[in-house]
Amino acid sequence: MKRAAELFRELDGQVDCFGMGGIDLSITVGDRKYRFREGVKLGKNAVKTPIVDGSGLKNTLEGRVVHYMNDTLGIPLAGKKVFLVSAADRFGMAAAFRECGTDSVYGDLMFAVGLPIPLRNLDFLNSIAKVLAPAICSLPFQLVYPTGAKQEEVEANPRVAKYYEWADIIAGDWHYIKKHMPRRLFGKIVLTNTVTPNDVVELSRRGVYQLVTTTPNLNGRSFGTNVVEAVVIAMAGKRPEEMTADDYNYWVEQLGFAPRVEFLQRDRTA
Repeated sequence: MKRAAELFRELDGQVDCFGMGGIDLSITVGDRKYRFREGVKLGKNAVKTPIVDGSGLKNTLEGRVVHYMNDTLGIPLAGKKVFLVSAADRFGMAAAFRECGTDSVYGDLMFAVGLPIPLRNLDFLNSIAKVLAPAICSLPFQLVYPTGAKQEEVEANPRVAKYYEWADIIAGDWHYIKKHMPRRLFGKIVLTNTVTPNDVVELSRRGVYQLVTTTPNLNGRSFGTNVVEAVVIAMAGKRPEEMTADDYNYWVEQLGFAPRVEFLQRDRTA
């Protein structure tokens, strides 16, 4: 955190936009935005240069990708079982899955709080967020989200693993997905981002059938929405608070960013 703060101060005014990864500035659930205390404190080290964490792009790009799966990739989502590891982190994606008629389970309480309680209703999640999110956002970020070396750890948890096994599609933040990922994921579709070549090999080894990333493949990896949003902001020449959903959609199309789609097995039973 100290080194990140130093870099923000050193590069402030010298770059077009900062894409802050590994920690969030805020999450938006329903019509409310909740700010992470540590993320906001860190972001204050950038005064001249705008700073983004990917959240502005998530609510547009990731919803588009869900509809892209249904309409262009030929994956009929109606009735599909989806395990979205955190809907609060990806509310746009969650809403798009609901629009497509999926049977979704949200793992917010499992991953952010450590309670093996599935959520199935976005309106209920919104109500829970109003109560819990302010307190959660004031905690040290490492208690809420895996950081540093913890991003490489995979912890077996049978109470969570059963939802991976139940689902047809496992979706959401890669580090959350990886955290409790079972050894066997035969026939599953994974919708995520920030995967490296080694991550793709690991998914293939565990039997994942198809990988879809919300951000494009750039030199062998799919970067986080924080990086892509920073590129969009730099191209648009606007402050993040000036950007609309139409602006994000326009620049994603202008840049030619398309989802990455890879089949990791020859068939779903491999």
